[in-house]
Amino acid sequence: MQETPVTETNFIRLEAPPGGFRLEKGGVLPRIDVAYETVGTLSPAKDNVVFVCHALTGDAHVAGRRPWEKAPSGWWSDMVKDGGGIDTSRHFVVCANVLGGCMGTTGPSSIDPATGEPWGSRFPEITVSDIVDVHFALLRQLGFEHVHAIVGGSFGGMQALCFGIRHPEFADKIVAIASGASLTSQALAFDVVGRNAIEQDPDFCGGDYYGGPRPSAGLALARELAHITYLSGEMMKKKFGRRRRDAPTASGPIFEVESYLRHQGVKFIGRFDANSYLRICAAMDDFDLEKQAGGDLRKAFCDVRARFLTVALDGDWLFLPHQTDALARALLAAGKDVSAFCLDAPAGHDSFLVHTGELSRVIDAFLVREPSRPPTALDPDLVRDYEALERMIPEGARTLLDVACGDGTLLDFIAARRPGMDGTGIDMAVPRAVRTLRSAHNVLLADADKGLSTIPDDSFDCAILSESLQVMRRPDRVLGELLRVAPVAIVSFPNFGMWKIPAALLFGGRMPVTKRLPFRWYDTPNIHLCTVRDFIDLCREKDIEVEETLHLSTLALSRILNALGARNLGSSRVIVKIRRKAHPPERSVS
Repeated sequence: MQETPVTETNFIRLEAPPGGFRLEKGGVLPRIDVAYETVGTLSPAKDNVVFVCHALTGDAHVAGRRPWEKAPSGWWSDMVKDGGGIDTSRHFVVCANVLGGCMGTTGPSSIDPATGEPWGSRFPEITVSDIVDVHFALLRQLGFEHVHAIVGGSFGGMQALCFGIRHPEFADKIVAIASGASLTSQALAFDVVGRNAIEQDPDFCGGDYYGGPRPSAGLALARELAHITYLSGEMMKKKFGRRRRDAPTASGPIFEVESYLRHQGVKFIGRFDANSYLRICAAMDDFDLEKQAGGDLRKAFCDVRARFLTVALDGDWLFLPHQTDALARALLAAGKDVSAFCLDAPAGHDSFLVHTGELSRVIDAFLVREPSRPPTALDPDLVRDYEALERMIPEGARTLLDVACGDGTLLDFIAARRPGMDGTGIDMAVPRAVRTLRSAHNVLLADADKGLSTIPDDSFDCAILSESLQVMRRPDRVLGELLRVAPVAIVSFPNFGMWKIPAALLFGGRMPVTKRLPFRWYDTPNIHLCTVRDFIDLCREKDIEVEETLHLSTLALSRILNALGARNLGSSRVIVKIRRKAHPPERSVS
């Protein structure tokens, strides 16, 4: 590991078009200065650029330390570092202060060249699109025709999404963390009250307070209100509970949570401008990709060329996990490459800033994806099963879903034989999903037993459930979901009717333990033990067409039984290709 890099803020004046910079809502800025920082080493081909979009009150200082500091002070130093999720030994990271900000980029506190005074209330309204276009212009002026990735969390995630839509071929990858296509009404409500607190401060003076007292009380109150949304209820309880201060004064805080919020408010007014807070909040509140796309979120992403990674935090109640699900669903419906994770984050929204361990592994796997390689040390029996399964995939199929994909070994195997096929895996364990993600497959972190609701109908040409049917709580529902998201599915499972199993029970009196079923009765994940006949009966009951069945076994007696037609006794493993049954149209009665 390298020592913490020293970073300094750079300033650049954008090349203005004739007539100045025209903003989305009609305003015009004659010039725009941008503050930005970089960390890492730019590759000779300039193909390792990662642009990080900061959150609502962030700045360009994403990582590293100032020359006079000993420890990292960047707001995402745990993520952006040598060996981090955004690895500075691999990537050249750029982060810039947003338009309307107060950390070096042109905003309300900047000087209006026409008057020589701060813009104040005359600073025009801005949108997320304006912010993105300014950063796009910055990157182009710095000499970058293309970037490897754009990454953002919270409001930064909105910018990353918008970046992909407004400049669809500029980035290879888009990462949106703890974000959404718009704010919920509850999140909007917190913003509305925060803005009111600022605007009703007696020192606000309509936004023209420069040269006099600042609206510090209103800005501090807005910050306190916002901080309530950054922590989960469970974290607030754990961190503060109802504990009181040891020696409260008449004017001082009584409860520890009160002291915390007051501290955050006081700290904030020392570094942020009230007008900037109002302008950026208004841009975030106004952001609505679904409305922009005419009510169909899928259409917002139709032209985007990038691969997407969306990450939700399950303890977040500012951007709820279902908002991330909506993004992933829209991207899938638009036929885009998307991976989606929902991570355990009991601390709430701010977890993406302060608890970065698991998130770092996910982001690193996405940014540094390696082409899948054919496994070299698989069990020969497993190779034969995989070969048989791969042959069942319909010719011409381009998209494949592997449900309960594990570490992606099957997807790797198929990718080596069908290079043009796009594989997506589903698994409920983060380590396995991360391994699959790193192998250049798309991944959805989900529990198949709870349904595949994130996936729209007919999103894939073929779906696979390999050696996992017996561990599902509702196999019947899972089969229905497979054939909802794909017209054809391939299911493999161990046959519990094979002669060795009843023989072991009859002569040994114990549940068998075999190479393919290496579990004892009390620690097995297998909860629904079925035979070939059971499965065929289930398909008949669910009106599912069985198109092809392969009965597999390596034992001589089993092969003899299969040849004699006693396949329910002979097969140790079964692979079944199923399809939705086509029903003739109903005749009209005249």
